[in-house]
Amino acid sequence: MLTADCKGKPSTLALKGIELFNRQEFFEAHEELEHAWNEEPGPARELYRGILQVAVAYLQVTRQNYNGALKMFLRMRQWLDPLPDKCRGVDVAQLRADALAARAELERLGPERIGEFDRGLFKPLVIGDS
Repeated sequence: MLTADCKGKPSTLALKGIELFNRQEFFEAHEELEHAWNEEPGPARELYRGILQVAVAYLQVTRQNYNGALKMFLRMRQWLDPLPDKCRGVDVAQLRADALAARAELERLGPERIGEFDRGLFKPLVIGDS
């Protein structure tokens, strides 16, 4: 069921949120993706929810909120892990890998050194055909 629901392209709202995510405008991306998630009736809505969680994790890193970022990195797994590697054209496998790399760096730095986080680890979402 979920694999079939992953066919096609992201909604217009989701594409706007993804564009904002890729520009590292994480608060705004979160807002758009929340609208996309709320308007999506099918199981693929969890894709938008997962991307939203990553955006909030990255936002918390930029705000130097270690505990908030870690919480979001842990939470995103419940939405992204069940998805196939590609969903609605989004390379979910790459998103998972990128988010895990960012989380590992966050944990390596710890709360005392979060200001040293390399924002180059905030990778853009890769979108192609489903």
